[in-house]
Amino acid sequence: QNRLIMLFIALAAILVLGAWLAWSEPAVYRWLFRLYTDHEFMREILQRWGVLAPLVFIVIQALQVIIAPIPGDVTGVLGGFAFGQWLGFLYSTIGLTMGSLFAFWLGRRLGAPFIRRVTGPDVWKRLDFVVEAEGAILCFIIFLVPGLPKDTLCYLFGVSPIPFWVFALVSTLGRMPGTWVLSAGGAKAAAAQYVQLLLLVAVVAALIVPLYYYRSRIVLWLRRRA
Repeated sequence: QNRLIMLFIALAAILVLGAWLAWSEPAVYRWLFRLYTDHEFMREILQRWGVLAPLVFIVIQALQVIIAPIPGDVTGVLGGFAFGQWLGFLYSTIGLTMGSLFAFWLGRRLGAPFIRRVTGPDVWKRLDFVVEAEGAILCFIIFLVPGLPKDTLCYLFGVSPIPFWVFALVSTLGRMPGTWVLSAGGAKAAAAQYVQLLLLVAVVAALIVPLYYYRSRIVLWLRRRA
């Protein structure tokens, strides 16, 4: 148990350092952007770390939440490709949860004025209802629906009255279906199971495309519910 606590503290320290470097050093941000957008480059990085690759991947997943403009879907696919369906899903979930909780903590620590400046006026105006939200169901739906800026929303929920542990549980559960799909897709591609991959893509598309298409209406509905 003590080892797990020390490991969590070490990972948290790495996240703080990585986030600070990415925000303060343009060269570091450019390197991270390449890491997230060039999957071959990321695979090379993971291969270099050997047995520590899972920890490196967890940190990568956490940072892509904290540094919200960086796209993160490719990392979920790569997790399944590199570690298999279930280990990739596990590592992605751990990293995404740590990143989400850190962003939530920053939002709560720094307050609404700072988060408003960071997110920008357009995003704040569209999603400011989250600041007043305190319901677990609303939070779960937001993290479940595809196409919403979940990483940015972590900061906004930090400003809201929702309790920390409620957010931790609900946001993690809401992310899980999408995380599993990305990991499963990567694992199918790695195993050259292209028929199963196509079936997975077809089923997921049938479920996700309508939600993505109507995401603006869903946001309006959520605003009224909040």
